[in-house]
Amino acid sequence: MRTLVLGGARSGKSAFAESLLAAADGVHYVATARPVDAEMAERIRRHRERRPAHWVVTEVTEELPRAVYNARLESPECWLLVDGLTLWLATVLEHHADPQPHLDAAVMALKAHPRLLVVSEVVGSGIVPADPLTRRYRDLAGELNQQLAAVCDRVVLVTAGLPMALKGTLPQAAPSVTEANG
Repeated sequence: MRTLVLGGARSGKSAFAESLLAAADGVHYVATARPVDAEMAERIRRHRERRPAHWVVTEVTEELPRAVYNARLESPECWLLVDGLTLWLATVLEHHADPQPHLDAAVMALKAHPRLLVVSEVVGSGIVPADPLTRRYRDLAGELNQQLAAVCDRVVLVTAGLPMALKGTLPQAAPSVTEANG
């Protein structure tokens, strides 16, 4: 079972995704945030504190596809939670003139994982940014979200802490292994 959890900034999307797997036996959590300043370091600290201690955590910058493949090889029965796709995209854009090969590799890796929760932001929501780089980021984030939504069984939008199913049914907790394979 693959689920994409979307939402705006501070919408509650990460907490919602984490709550779905709180009772799961095995979770491999791939975190993509970088502590580029004090405020971001504080956000990362809060995220770390609320995660269950038994979860395996990998923090990545650009190496998302490799981390996803490694998580599957190391723990094939575990759930994979990736938080967040748009932070990873910002890092890729910062370091690569042509981000498309990295985006394609990430989508391929993610869609190959059978027990997947991906958290991503809805960026822009109708506002056309004034500068080309921000427009490019917004467009790539939207395209990446569409690609993942197409390969996920469920898509959930979280607004003000309230989840709404856009595709599939609203999950209540970690699906069983049988459901994940179905």
